[in-house]
Amino acid sequence: MAQIKSLEDLQALKNSVQEEIDTRVKGNRDGLVQVKVAMATCGITAGAKTIYNYLLEQVDKRSMDVVVYQTDCMGLCKDEPTVEVSIPGKDSVIFGNVDTNKVDEILDKYIQKGETVSGVVSK
Repeated sequence: MAQIKSLEDLQALKNSVQEEIDTRVKGNRDGLVQVKVAMATCGITAGAKTIYNYLLEQVDKRSMDVVVYQTDCMGLCKDEPTVEVSIPGKDSVIFGNVDTNKVDEILDKYIQKGETVSGVVSK
């Protein structure tokens, strides 16, 4: 990260970070892969916050056009942490009992290559 030497540098950094947050929170999701992490109490207790942070890190690291955001309870408490993936033109898929290894598999195989991945749960 560049060193901040002036108020203008700080303002530019703030604007850059705010733009990224706006894209993740309320950005135009049309045409982009959407990944939702259930962050109700049961999900957080099961480790959803770790999964959410890891997803954000990996999507940025891999420069993927994927929007990651939090959602409420999906009604699958026994399968937490749960992650719903919506790829444009396909039905949404919910993965249960997600850990960081499963996140890598979802990103590499399911999203990038379109391959089937185990761990799908249904409502």
